[in-house]
Amino acid sequence: MAHKKSLEALDGTTLRDLRKNDQLLGGSLLLLAGDFRQTLPVIPNSTPADELNACLKTSPLWKFVKRFTLKSNMRVRFCRNETAEHFADILQEIGEGAFPTDSNSEISFTDDFSTQVKTVQELINEIYPGIAENYKNHDWLYERAILATKNDVVHELHTRIKEMIPVTEYRSIDTVVDSGDAVNFPIAFLNSLDPPGMPPHRLQLKIGSVIILVRNLDPPKLCNGTSLSV
Repeated sequence: MAHKKSLEALDGTTLRDLRKNDQLLGGSLLLLAGDFRQTLPVIPNSTPADELNACLKTSPLWKFVKRFTLKSNMRVRFCRNETAEHFADILQEIGEGAFPTDSNSEISFTDDFSTQVKTVQELINEIYPGIAENYKNHDWLYERAILATKNDVVHELHTRIKEMIPVTEYRSIDTVVDSGDAVNFPIAFLNSLDPPGMPPHRLQLKIGSVIILVRNLDPPKLCNGTSLSV
């Protein structure tokens, strides 16, 4: 979830100046979408109070927001899968604070809620059984995914899965604009960087693999974030 200062900056120093209009958001209509039951704004070395204070609800702009609430989970409805419906119902109860907790405010899931594994490899085998034979089946791949909280964990999972099928590796060419900075920023250091929104230095691809379009250099044919296959 975005920090409230992002929207305040968009209002106070961007849209009003660009549109030369001193009304809220420069007189523009802005559509926002989100769920406050999900991840709060991430603030390094902060307290829970800092994260709550960073939410849009604490911004002076919140009183101008007209709220509409969605009631139906259309993805689950069209899926027509009882297991998916059960999983979605439990997530809804957790989000609304209606799911039972123990004395430590911790949640204990039943055995039918999830499958427990002990190692990363067991997790991969559970989600992608027989991937060496099934990776070319796009429908099979689109039905499954492993979520992680950090980029380095994603890369570890990605590398392990790619090791299970034949792969082609591409390496980025990292250079500095000013030759005088080459001493302070050696190529090996640039190769080690992994900024958000950028592919890794060693990009491993396999025909049939599912990828995400991070940045389209030839708009408007494809949108950023589109799921594609090699």
